Amino acid sequence: MTNDKQQTTNDKQQTTNDKQQTTNNKRQIFIALVVTISLAIGIFWFYGQKAGTSVSSKQQPQASVYGYRVVNTYPHDREAFTQGLIYHDGVLYEGTGLRGRSSLRRVELATGKVLQIHPLDKRYFGEGITLWQNRIMQLTWTSGTGFVYHPETFEKLGEFTHRTQGWGLTHDNQRLIMSDGTDTLYFMNPDTFEEIGSIQVQYQDQPVTNLNELEYINGEIFANVWQTDFIVRISPQTGRVLSVIDLTGLLETQSKTFPYGSEDVLNGIAYDEPGDRLFVTGKLWPKLFEIELVELGIGN
Repeated sequence: MTNDKQQTTNDKQQTTNDKQQTTNNKRQIFIALVVTISLAIGIFWFYGQKAGTSVSSKQQPQASVYGYRVVNTYPHDREAFTQGLIYHDGVLYEGTGLRGRSSLRRVELATGKVLQIHPLDKRYFGEGITLWQNRIMQLTWTSGTGFVYHPETFEKLGEFTHRTQGWGLTHDNQRLIMSDGTDTLYFMNPDTFEEIGSIQVQYQDQPVTNLNELEYINGEIFANVWQTDFIVRISPQTGRVLSVIDLTGLLETQSKTFPYGSEDVLNGIAYDEPGDRLFVTGKLWPKLFEIELVELGIGN
């Protein structure tokens, strides 16, 4: 038991060291982003609910602010450091992180039971995943290497490279879309993995950084904003944030586990297109939620 505890301590220390520099570099930008979005929510609510007037389109681009209603709650593995999430044919596929604990998983939605798992080599820190034409693709954080798997057997079919850090991954039925923790989203050819374009994401003419897990839903890119309770909905044509989803309070404080301090944050978006269901969770969260979005206000 002592050895197990020591190994867990070592794992935590390694993860803390790995991300400390990145966290420090991003902290100032992250705080500015939260302030910007929080002010925007207040403005939208004030004008939409109190004043009954609108702001000129020259002053404020039209955008919506959404809250949520919980439709269903499901169990989620507390040991899963969620980096990518997909819903397909009745099950979830999940990519998890941390060196020595990264994996690709098939998970039963109703019970949270892990039906199948493929562990990554210890040198890799697993990141976002997507399913493209009967192939699952998985990024890694800093190694510049991605993997391609068969979706049923998890047999590794190949590898690819990405020149930046790997964070989130999705596709728009034509191109792969990747985030790297900055304000840039990259488009890649799904067959050659060649970078074929990019967009800079902006909210009220300000860059939105820390873009993490991605999901393409009904013509928009949904992106978790790392270490916040926000999901932004992005135009893939312009990079403009079309709306902001505020998931504050989704997971009660007493339900969270804190083995990695500030790392166990909201991350993971999956969409059931046939059933029009939206699922969200977080790193090391004990629950996964099906939610319905509730519009709070619009600023023009």
